[in-house]
Amino acid sequence: MIARMAPSQSDRADTAGVLISPPVLYLGALGLGFGLDAALPIRFAPSGLDDGLQYGLGGALIAVAGTLAATAMRQFRRAGTNVPTYRPTTALVTRGVYALSRNPIYVALSLLMAGIAVTTDRVWILIWLVPVLAIMRFGVIAREERYLERKFGAPYRAYKVRVRRWL
Repeated sequence: MIARMAPSQSDRADTAGVLISPPVLYLGALGLGFGLDAALPIRFAPSGLDDGLQYGLGGALIAVAGTLAATAMRQFRRAGTNVPTYRPTTALVTRGVYALSRNPIYVALSLLMAGIAVTTDRVWILIWLVPVLAIMRFGVIAREERYLERKFGAPYRAYKVRVRRWL
């Protein structure tokens, strides 16, 4: 189901007002993880572990992340709504991957970060994923939920009841 809203008169005011752009947050955390690893390397894969297992698991996480993100963004575009958080939301997308998660793009970004950590054997990246998820939950998702509830009202509230925030 897609509920449409006409763009508002003031598109700049018609956004969720998130604390930080999610891609910037995840890229920053990756940078910090690699930086800390250069200064204080910590590995989680035991020595002698078959690299194929590590690369296979990390690669699978990255592949799932890419597929999920591409599918979610394609659904947004088909619905005629914006993907970036700094632009207005013009449609409520509730089918496809959005019937499984209210935030499949954020799930994908988290899986991507975990996949990079596993593939490169960088504990610091996994450690940074924890504060990233907290910032996402309270500085991004909470603001988006308030915005979508104001903008779409009852249809969004019903969607929130039916579909989990993450998975």
